[in-house]
Amino acid sequence: MALDYKSSGVDIEAGYKAVELMKKHVRSTARPELIGGIGGFSGAFDMTAFKKLEEPVLLSGTDGVGTKLKLAFLLDKHDTIGIDCVAMCVNDVACAGGEPLFFLDYIACGKNVPEKIADIVSGVAEGCRQAGAALVGGETAEMPGFYPEDEYDLAGFAVGIADKKELIDGSSLKSGDVLIGIASSGVHSNGFSLVRKVFDMTAENLKTFRPELGDTLGNVLIAPTKIYVKALKSVKEAGAAVKACSHITGGGFYENVPRMLKEGIRAVINKDSYPVPPIFSLMQRTGEIEEKIMYNTFNMGIGMVIAVDPAHKEKALAALRSAGENAYEIGYLEAGQKGVDLR
Repeated sequence: MALDYKSSGVDIEAGYKAVELMKKHVRSTARPELIGGIGGFSGAFDMTAFKKLEEPVLLSGTDGVGTKLKLAFLLDKHDTIGIDCVAMCVNDVACAGGEPLFFLDYIACGKNVPEKIADIVSGVAEGCRQAGAALVGGETAEMPGFYPEDEYDLAGFAVGIADKKELIDGSSLKSGDVLIGIASSGVHSNGFSLVRKVFDMTAENLKTFRPELGDTLGNVLIAPTKIYVKALKSVKEAGAAVKACSHITGGGFYENVPRMLKEGIRAVINKDSYPVPPIFSLMQRTGEIEEKIMYNTFNMGIGMVIAVDPAHKEKALAALRSAGENAYEIGYLEAGQKGVDLR
């Protein structure tokens, strides 16, 4: 029997079909600067408009979805996991003061099922639309023998731009500045290795309605990561200067909040200043997890923390709420050793 690529497990025709199915999703993310379309060897982006910036700075972020993908496999739901992938990258760009410009994804799978790949890319495209970024390209790698046939991995990266004078770097922070927390949409895409230890990860359990959650456990856990690009833009447009910003991802409050601080400044956060979503209480109770571990692993209902001058507090809160976000004054900065206190 003569060997060919298909007999070794790689279906080139399936790849072609996947590209055809995803084209409409990719087109929906186009920006005026995008040159050409899907199918080239690279994505091209016109930078002429950036000449108006005094000192243009490129910003980038890369990440994956992590073991939250296991949940997508169990639920056989693949149309939102791409939002998570985009969010993890563009939120990092945005919290540095950048505008995400374009995104590329990478999907590695055991078997290329075109309809499934198109579902994944539809989520990536939705994330890009929410962020205002163009999906300029990507890669789907069929890797039989490396991944099981019904599993895949998903990662990507974003590139953004900012004027150097508008970078958010925490350099102007001072004692008395106010911390504002922007609500998360749930667990987002971090801590799922612990989540999977706490709950019985079977389709039956995940699809069972939980009165305390008002939904099934699976629906609550797979809710896509919130994208904060437009929320942060609304604060800027309202004239409220964001002095520092922290994307609350893996490591929770204890790891991420200090990353936005300068030496000699300490953050104080009031845990009772905002409502903690019931999924976190259920997880803590079910897994008998110490409170500090919860705040050191999960976002606990706050996906982004920004620091503003007290004079800009009301303006920033009003802008966020007008943008459809739930936002809360959750703490303040004081002089002290760089770090965070949760009280």
